[in-house]
Formats: sequence, structure tokens, C-alpha cells
Amino acid sequence: MAGSHISIPTILKVGKNTLENLGSYLKSSGFKNAVLYFGNGLISMFGNEIMDSLKKDGITVLDYMELDTTKIEDIINLAFNIDSKAQVIVGIGGGKVIDTAKYAAYLRKLPYVSIPTSASSDGFSSASASLLVNGRRTSVPAKMAYGIVADTEILKSAPEKFIFSGIGDMVSKITALYDWNFEAERGYSEMNDFAVMIAKKAVNSFVRTPFETIHDDLFLRELVDSLAMSGIANEIAGGSTPTSGSEHLISHSLDKMLEHPQLHGIQVGVATYLMSRVQNHRYIRVNAIFEKTGFWDYVSTLNLNRDDYMRAIDMAPEIKPHRHTYLHEEQYRELAKKILCEDDVLKRVFG
Repeated sequence: MAGSHISIPTILKVGKNTLENLGSYLKSSGFKNAVLYFGNGLISMFGNEIMDSLKKDGITVLDYMELDTTKIEDIINLAFNIDSKAQVIVGIGGGKVIDTAKYAAYLRKLPYVSIPTSASSDGFSSASASLLVNGRRTSVPAKMAYGIVADTEILKSAPEKFIFSGIGDMVSKITALYDWNFEAERGYSEMNDFAVMIAKKAVNSFVRTPFETIHDDLFLRELVDSLAMSGIANEIAGGSTPTSGSEHLISHSLDKMLEHPQLHGIQVGVATYLMSRVQNHRYIRVNAIFEKTGFWDYVSTLNLNRDDYMRAIDMAPEIKPHRHTYLHEEQYRELAKKILCEDDVLKRVFG
């Protein structure tokens, strides 16, 4: 039987002031010509530092621009206007610009380097992009990052809500893996033991990280490393089953329903605690990390609407009809709604 081949990032640099060395990382991989995409407002913040670093190491910037679109038509147009001399695409910013860079790279068969400016989800390391297709948010195949460069100084300076979002997205691997097991036992899916091991190690390493505050270098490094490992678990599994279960279906439902949804990882985090109660699995650990990091304190200021979550639970199976998570069975949807109303932790969150 043939062995499996998976893509993993060739460059992985997570730490203080890594952005200053971007040129040397690209040079060491033999890149000479780069195209840069920045998130909205980021050229004024990081443009000079990045340009200086690239210039110092003899990297030519063929083109650079700020982007604020995730419409698939815009990105196709952008991708096919990339200079033919380009050897690497670099995306600097949040989810939007990273998704754009990775999809443009996928279309043009170019390597791309992911530079997240916040640790708000595992999107910077995953091989899929969330784009607007016919006005609807849709997950499309993209490119696994050739490189990930995360500067903890920059991650620290991002608004705290982005760190809370990353915490929510990371802890969700606990319920996602349990869902995968649930559907595998019922014959809807087959588990990949290696993908399970990577995703488990990622979340367990993260939840055991000692920290004083969520701005600690070690805490942020662990968060980024664990989110990066999640992307690799998905690559091994050939899909998002190791890292996305019923808790993500609730968040995707909220995205569809609400005019102004919360950050992805915030919604996912709330749904993770709820589903860990439904699954009766590690909910004490989930609650403890949300308590200790201040995630619950932050979420309780957001005036979340319990009825939205009620509707999202009912909508969840429609989001991915081919899956079979806990929420694909009516008894567990009913249990989830009961817990949503009666659980003491959630009473505090929803007020």
C-alpha cells in the first residue's frame, strides 16, 4: 500500500521580533521575488519593518497592497494578475487577508507565507479558506502554508478579544475529537489515528501551559504552536474533522443567522463548553481554562442572546448534512437546549 504524503510548513518561526527576520527566512528558502498582501490599515503599522527586512536580504517586492475582500471573484481576478516572476505570496494580517493569500497561492500554484497579526483561530495554518461565494460564506480548498511567521510582540498588541477567540478555537478540539469518535462509532466516518494524536497533543499541551496572564510570551507561543498543529491534523485527516465538530456547526449557524456575529473563536468557545456538557466529557477542564484566562469574563460583557444559540442548535445539522455529530441526533439537540437554559456557567454568560 502506498504511504501518505502530507504538506507541512517548511518555515515555522514563533517568538519575539520574528518579523524583523522575514527577509532571511525567505532568502534561506531561495525566494527572490515576493508579492505582499496586508490586512486593512497594516501597511502603516508593519510595512516599513517588513520592506526593510526584505530589502536587507535582497528580496524584491514585485507588488504590495492592502486587501479587505473575501469575495471569490475578487481573489480570482487578483490571483491571475500576479506578476509571473513571483515566487512567493506573503499574507500579513487577520483571517481575511490570510484566506485571500492562501487561495490566490492555491490558484497560482505558488508557496505562501502566513504572518498572523492575531492568534484568533487556526486559519493561519489550515489548508482551507473561508470566502464569499455568491454572497455566502463558504469553505474552499486552499494551500497549506509554506511558512508561518508569528511575532509574539505583535500578537500581544492585538486587542485582547482576538486572544480570547484563539483560546475558544483551540479548546474546541476537545469536543471536535469527541464528535469524530461519535460518528466513527456509528459508521459515518473513519478516524485517522495520527490526526487524532496530533490534535490531542495540540490541545492538551495548550490547556496545561502555565501562565500569569494571557499576554505571556510562553502562553502566546503555545497558543500559536497548538493552532498550527491543528492545521496539520486537518491536513493528515484530509478534512476538518479533527478540529471542527458540533461546536463549529453552532458557530457557522450563528454566522448565517446574525447580521453581526461575534468573532469565530468566541462563538466556538461558548459552544465548546455547551457541547462538552452534552457529551459529558472534560467540561470541568474546559470551564477551568475559560475561567482562568478571563474568557468567560470577556464573553459575559457581550450581551449574547440565548435564543440565537437555541436556533443555532436546531440549524446545526443542516450546515454539514454529511457529518454525524452529537447535534445530528434530536435527543442531543434537546439536551443541548436544556443545558443552555439550566447550566449555571451559561446563566452567567447569557445573563
